[in-house]
Amino acid sequence: MRQYLCGLAAGLQRKNGWTLAERAGEVSPDGMQRLLRWADWDVEAVRDDVRDYLVEHLGDPQGVLIVDDTGFLKRVSARRGWPSQYSGTAGRVENCQVGVFLAYRTVKGHGLIDRQLYLPAVWTDDRQRCRAAGIPDDVEFATKPQIAKTMLARALDAGVPVGWVTADEAYGQVKGLRVWLEERDVGYVLATRRNDDMITTTMGTCRADQLIAALPAQAWCRLSAGAGAHGPRDYD
Repeated sequence: MRQYLCGLAAGLQRKNGWTLAERAGEVSPDGMQRLLRWADWDVEAVRDDVRDYLVEHLGDPQGVLIVDDTGFLKRVSARRGWPSQYSGTAGRVENCQVGVFLAYRTVKGHGLIDRQLYLPAVWTDDRQRCRAAGIPDDVEFATKPQIAKTMLARALDAGVPVGWVTADEAYGQVKGLRVWLEERDVGYVLATRRNDDMITTTMGTCRADQLIAALPAQAWCRLSAGAGAHGPRDYD
């Protein structure tokens, strides 16, 4: 386990059974693969331990919970959740798995505290296929925003100190998620589509692009969100 975790934290260009084994001085990836596939360990308990550890060392009342999903390109159709689907990593439809992740960030640092594999309906509707891949019968289809809500609820119920939540438009356009955060008294900064209706300060509704057009140019400043997979990420 120690060698596996050290390998994940190392600056390897690619991280798989072979590269982790080579770093550990092992002649084959069998040991690393056994840990992931056959060893008897409680992955949910490990998730909670990681979350609690990060909160203990990084916790801050103004902490930010960050939701995002990413794709992992795959070439083997028997893998869980492997259909052709859009991957933000590739920027196109690809054969891939997609995971939804929850990160926690404060002025002291950041780290991942939750994750869940997104299973498309073509998988959850096929119980035989799920059983062959080791997916329990009680796993049902959930959209990415529904997965995000489940992970956010888990963090909030565990007492993770947080000032606000942020995510891109795939999550921000879901009104139910925004309402739920308001009901939990959690602030949020969520991207949304230009034609989505927003609640104004007078409790009316207005399209997002119309609200933006009403603001003067000097109301905006450009900030960088760092380098992305396809270049700089600058936002006004």
